[in-house]
Amino acid sequence: MSEGFFLGGRRVFSTAQGSRLEPFGLVEWALLCGVALIWGSSFLLIEIGLESLAPTVITWVRVALGFLTLLVVPAARTPLDRSDYPRVGLLGLVWVAVPSLLFPIAQQHIDSALAGMLNAAVPIISTLVATVLLRSLPRSRQAAGIALGFAGTVGIGLPAALGSSAAARGVLLVVAATVCYGIALNLAVPLQQRYGAPAVMMRALGVAAVATTPFGLAGLAGSRWSTGPVLAVAALGIINTGVAFVIMAVLVGRVGATRGGVAVYFIPLVAMVLGIVFRSEVILPLQWAGIAVVLFGAWLTSRREPRVIHRPPLA
Repeated sequence: MSEGFFLGGRRVFSTAQGSRLEPFGLVEWALLCGVALIWGSSFLLIEIGLESLAPTVITWVRVALGFLTLLVVPAARTPLDRSDYPRVGLLGLVWVAVPSLLFPIAQQHIDSALAGMLNAAVPIISTLVATVLLRSLPRSRQAAGIALGFAGTVGIGLPAALGSSAAARGVLLVVAATVCYGIALNLAVPLQQRYGAPAVMMRALGVAAVATTPFGLAGLAGSRWSTGPVLAVAALGIINTGVAFVIMAVLVGRVGATRGGVAVYFIPLVAMVLGIVFRSEVILPLQWAGIAVVLFGAWLTSRREPRVIHRPPLA
């Protein structure tokens, strides 16, 4: 069942509950961990890409590669109803094109730890959007889990963020991207349930590739195609964009935007582990505590979700 905003009797933006309201099973936890493991490396890959490539080139190349990756997947060719084209186009803009442009620009002004910490607001925003569209508050246990997850993520990222020289511009860009993500998670749920993740995301990435092309072309003059950054962006496009967006779309289609959004809480955790492995960083006591809080918050949020009783659309 989906609900949303109507204009002239036509639904222009809607969401739905997940197809599975039960507590997370093995499949849901596997999807969540898969997304976290892949997207947890995105900040590091973007930093490597920025060593020789313009931010807009990174965005353009990763989105185009993600689209080409899904183009060869047979399930991605499932036809879509024409009435859903505007929704898929909107999804391509708010979930892919706009955030993918904002993050590389933001990371020129703030470090990846702070970016990851700010990104933890995604589950809160997705919950607020779902509450408005479905006109139903989340269970107190789920609300507590979301709040704990956010607090734990702050604990993980705070030590590094305090030592950074964060520019207001970078912070605002990440916040804007976070709002886009929160909206997109809700928009993706009914589309994924109707057509499957590959079909929806292939077209959404196609829209994003077209939308980011002018920015990418403009950044070519200021880019150098060094081997390391190029390989990093290739991985960012094929795996972190093409594959990961499909996994995340499947997750939110199964469990809804509110519960699926908690995958974002694990991203700074993975990024921190990568920092230990590749940069010999040290985990502080506050970060260990943050990890424990994130895990407990995610478990609370993953519990059974009550079914929303259908109400007539708003006039």
